[in-house]
Amino acid sequence: MERQTSEEAKKSNATAEACGMAEMKKKQDLPIVLASQSPRRRALLRQVGIDPVVMPSTIDEGIETTDPEEAVKTLSRQKAENVADQLNARALIIAADTVVAAEGKILGKPKNHEEAAEMICMIEGKTHQVYTGVTLMLSEGGRTPVTFAEKTDVHVYPMTADEIAAYASTDEPMDKAGGYAIQGAFSAYIRGIDGDYTNVVGLPVGALYQALKAFISKAEKEV
Repeated sequence: MERQTSEEAKKSNATAEACGMAEMKKKQDLPIVLASQSPRRRALLRQVGIDPVVMPSTIDEGIETTDPEEAVKTLSRQKAENVADQLNARALIIAADTVVAAEGKILGKPKNHEEAAEMICMIEGKTHQVYTGVTLMLSEGGRTPVTFAEKTDVHVYPMTADEIAAYASTDEPMDKAGGYAIQGAFSAYIRGIDGDYTNVVGLPVGALYQALKAFISKAEKEV
């Protein structure tokens, strides 16, 4: 799910163009920069016809609040600002950050397999929340950045100790907030969700597309 073949990418782009994404892109003569090295976020953008330049931020992703929504909004803004400082040409930056909130704690990416197992123990058999913060910013200013957050409730089936250990021992949890990938092997344990599926994957593309349309439209009027 994380990779598209060239043929799949062509079909996805053709569909996106038919839906009007190409027209929106023509309205702004700006490269779009994704401030993330996540292949999942890039794949989601390409799914709606946007093939961004990838330029990961270099900030320390430390969380200094207990509010998960505020955490992802703050980190997405910091990522956008960091990448804006690195660019020497005008571009539209998309930055995002995702965390899982469970048992009153904010779960980022596990540092090792043991930590991944601890995170899975916290969410198995329960409902947790996934928050993604997104910031849209022009690298050379010109209009106020836009930041928003989306929340999705995720319901997980009960898991045995052996199932937790087996999943946590794989590579899949290691670069995922909360230590799991809903689009991967962990889908076997997903009872259901309330909210946007793509938000759980790492980028709420529906809300992002609507925000992009409004952002570009306002930027045109301010030129």
